[in-house]
Amino acid sequence: MKKVVVTGGAGFIGSYLVDELIGKGVEVIVLDNLSTGKRENLNPDARLVVCNIPQASTEFLCEQTQDVDVVFHLAAKTAVQESIENPEMYNEINVGGTLKMLEVCRLNNIPKFIFSSTSAIYGDTQTPTSEKNPINPISPYATTKLIGEHYCKLYKRIYDLDTVCLRYFNVYGNRMNNEGGYKLVMPIFKDQILNNKPLTINNDGEQRRDFVHVEDIVEANLLSTTLKNSCGEIFNVGSGKNYSINEIADMFGGEKQYGNKVIEPFETLADTTKIELDLNWKVKKDIRGWIVDYINY
Repeated sequence: MKKVVVTGGAGFIGSYLVDELIGKGVEVIVLDNLSTGKRENLNPDARLVVCNIPQASTEFLCEQTQDVDVVFHLAAKTAVQESIENPEMYNEINVGGTLKMLEVCRLNNIPKFIFSSTSAIYGDTQTPTSEKNPINPISPYATTKLIGEHYCKLYKRIYDLDTVCLRYFNVYGNRMNNEGGYKLVMPIFKDQILNNKPLTINNDGEQRRDFVHVEDIVEANLLSTTLKNSCGEIFNVGSGKNYSINEIADMFGGEKQYGNKVIEPFETLADTTKIELDLNWKVKKDIRGWIVDYINY
């Protein structure tokens, strides 16, 4: 890789990926509308193009992505509850944005497309969950990601564009969103601990999540570029361990308070056998030690 595009490169996961790519001497173009991404996240050596991908013209995007080797497509809306409240917006941004960038790859002869998908595609399913588990999305967000995966496969079959789909489990790290109404659980707990407030928990807190560190996600993206002749190949990216939200709250300490009832899968737990065998990927980070440092970050 000499030159790549990272959509959503000013966001949480995207900015870590940009940092790693630039550290390896890769030229990086970031496409981001800065709606949730932040300029302060962005590596100064990256070239930022501020745009809304679904609304931008294909011609404009092609002009910005000349001579690129790989597109890492991370730009998306990702809040499950928000997608239930506004499914039309999620379809426009997530499906429209993915299709637009696949088309840019086709027109610019960009040979590889790495798609950030989600374990939410599985819905309520058996755990540990392998890539062969039945698909049962229970939110518009998950459905938009599943459509994106189908488009990735089609663009390989029809246009011979190598595509890889990475199904992220619950990603954590220091640049997680801590603003707005759809924070992840760790930033919420951190704010509440620092302000001497009880930890607010949805449902009964016994729902379990497979938490995977952002640096492990970045490594999966980079390793995916080594696959040859990939037709939307799917990989779970998780830690292979899970914790209940109550257990995460206990790691932070403090009083718990139970509140909102929300629609969500009861448990996520990745079977990572495939990515370990095919990409020689191994999870390196554990959430317990990280939380101690995060509270003081």
